[in-house]
Amino acid sequence: MLRLAWSSFTERWPLFIGAILTVTLGVALVQSSLLLLLAAAAQQAPSGADDVTALQLAERSLVAVTVLAVTLAFAAFLAVFIISSTFAFTVAQRRRDLALLRLIGGSHQQVRRLLVSEAFLLGATGTLIGIPAGVGLMHLQAALMARLGFVPESFTGHWHWWILGVSIGVGLGLAVTGVLLAARRAARVAPLEALRETGAATRVMTRGRWIAGTVLVLGSVLLIGLAGVGGPAGGQAMAMLVSVSAAVGFTALSPLLVPFAARLIPAGPGMVLAHVAKANLRDSVRRSASTAAPLIVLVGLVLGQSTSLLSFSAAAQEELRDSTSADLVLTSTGPRGLEDVDATAGIAHLSTETSLPISVTTGTGEMAFTEIGRALIIEPERYSRAHPGSTTIGQLPAEAAIAGPGALGTPVGTTVGIRIGDIDLGERTIVDQVPPTIAGGAAVLLDAGSVAADLQDSGQTTTFITLEEDAEPSEVVDRLQGFGTVLTFEEWLASSAAAGTTTSTSILLVVMGLGGAYALLAVVNAVVIAAGERRREFAAARATGFTRGQVITMALIESSTVTAIGIGLGVLAAVGTLLAVVTTTTATLGTASISVPWLLTATLIIGAFLVTALTSATTTFTGTRESPIRLLQSRE
Repeated sequence: MLRLAWSSFTERWPLFIGAILTVTLGVALVQSSLLLLLAAAAQQAPSGADDVTALQLAERSLVAVTVLAVTLAFAAFLAVFIISSTFAFTVAQRRRDLALLRLIGGSHQQVRRLLVSEAFLLGATGTLIGIPAGVGLMHLQAALMARLGFVPESFTGHWHWWILGVSIGVGLGLAVTGVLLAARRAARVAPLEALRETGAATRVMTRGRWIAGTVLVLGSVLLIGLAGVGGPAGGQAMAMLVSVSAAVGFTALSPLLVPFAARLIPAGPGMVLAHVAKANLRDSVRRSASTAAPLIVLVGLVLGQSTSLLSFSAAAQEELRDSTSADLVLTSTGPRGLEDVDATAGIAHLSTETSLPISVTTGTGEMAFTEIGRALIIEPERYSRAHPGSTTIGQLPAEAAIAGPGALGTPVGTTVGIRIGDIDLGERTIVDQVPPTIAGGAAVLLDAGSVAADLQDSGQTTTFITLEEDAEPSEVVDRLQGFGTVLTFEEWLASSAAAGTTTSTSILLVVMGLGGAYALLAVVNAVVIAAGERRREFAAARATGFTRGQVITMALIESSTVTAIGIGLGVLAAVGTLLAVVTTTTATLGTASISVPWLLTATLIIGAFLVTALTSATTTFTGTRESPIRLLQSRE
């Protein structure tokens, strides 16, 4: 079987090159993300670093680990989806050849062994190329992480020999699994039906597709409804899952949705090529669905995740505006030296708040759990005046703490242990809590008098200042110049919003950047595979009177139509996330907050059309170079 598989590979290499490419990129992306995740988790503070600096580095590492964990999950999802669907598509494109093998005496088991042998060869080839490619990709991904500020400039991944097992499992495992599932379906079709393209051979919507697609789409609708009652954190998580669930659901239902959508596209009486292209889409359901599938996933995930990130970032700024009362904002490193700010002429009152990284331990003994978070060091009465709605925390005993907006699952009455490095701040009882916010925030709020002044010196201090009615803001700003950076409240909000947008964009670039490029290559691969097997079809069209230019135009119309349908379904999946964002922000803020990345949307849509059009035109031009009569007379 290996010899027959190798013969098939050498004869149909254009069909298999795409499969090798998907394995190569999938292995490289998963391997790179996993190695970087392990390196980020193992980061250590340099020797001699003080306790606060060590915790700040640990906090930064936690952010990097979180981003890389999401990147790894996204990469693994794409690898499973793209590799499996690509290998299934290669089997579907050869169903006539497989039917001939069965007609001349080949058994189901022999056909399956042939396909598994081919998958093994393709998967092994892609894995062997993907492993060294993953090392190069790891350095590229590490440089991107460092450039965006998630890790130090010296950060790099480290090779582990056991990663070979993971990479081989990803490459060979997904290739063989994808082929086995497709071979099982192909074996159920009678050989004559496969040759004649009738009966079960034309049935693409299997029971598994119906169940998976229906469950995932209905699950997306359910997530939209539940997002409003899930709280800020739960709502955000559910909103981000909507586009993933909907995109995969639409992909499973694409053999049903793509032909249906194609019928809705108008074509006038004189538009012969458009009518032929629409007929091809209806008749070649498997090819159309396989081309649209990676587009649905690419558009749905990229637009869905980017919309949710930017919308929640904008909602966080609105939330900050509503929950803070100030005219000026003074930022500095540590509160030391700010004692005289209170006496500055023109200031009615102020609230100085210092943020410090801490370790919070809940539970005792074997049930103890420690996590890194943030403590906000405050003066309770002043904090209440600067933050309307938090008047209940006016009294805060030194031995107590208040659960902050980032303290999920820490109810009032819980006792927690708080440390800054090796310095133990003791156990604190949670006596009150600040409602959770979309932006998250500190895990606990502590009274300034209960934390040593020298520990606060390296913290990030923000002072919210309210002016007297007759005070001139510019004069007060001049008096405060020596204490730190002074901005008006609106300027500070704008600066905070810009920083939040930059962070969201950086996260999106790391998580979606390489994965999006992988999905785009999968789109190109699907178009190439689909067009590469149509040379006889193109020859038949030319033999009936079509010119070469008309055949290319027909293929271009067909690919553009599939692209439009794929983009439309992907946008619909992203709209599901947008609805979940509206539900969450309305429940949390009382008003909807929406921020759509229009430039990214336009770039993605235009880029998808250009890529598929160029690929389709190129492959069709190449496939029509040979004389149609000679091609029709050939055994292919």
